[in-house]
Amino acid sequence: MTNFFKNLFLYSVGHTYSNLSRLFLRLFTGIMFLQLCIRQMLSFDEIVHSFDGFLGLSPESAMTVLLVVELLCAVCIMLGFLTRLAVLFPMGLMLVAENVLLPQTSVTDPMFSFLPGYPVMFIGIFVYMLLAGPGKISLDYLIAAHFTESRVEEEVLDKA
Repeated sequence: MTNFFKNLFLYSVGHTYSNLSRLFLRLFTGIMFLQLCIRQMLSFDEIVHSFDGFLGLSPESAMTVLLVVELLCAVCIMLGFLTRLAVLFPMGLMLVAENVLLPQTSVTDPMFSFLPGYPVMFIGIFVYMLLAGPGKISLDYLIAAHFTESRVEEEVLDKA
């Protein structure tokens, strides 16, 4: 029995599944952010009345732009496509939600149907993704591997 635990802990110390962990975190965060976006789409008419436009856009246009960008960012995060770029907008949005929107809204507001503090959780995850990157199980890695492989082949041909 002690050999079982010894092997279990020794094996788990030397072997990490960081790429699989990053995939799980990307999928989990993307689905949660997508769920938030879909909730906002479903209650669009109720949200627009309490939403101010920005950049000279009407509230309807501004809310539509936000929802499209949220949807695209969530999908990009899940696929691991332009991940570091895709987390910047949601991170900024969550900063605004935590500091500006949530202090003045009630808990039952349909726009953000989560308690204060959840945006901080998203911010922490987005900062991790920004620093750690998407991992090897992502479109970013496949694209980078393709370009790196092509560059190596070109260098070999140039030397011949």
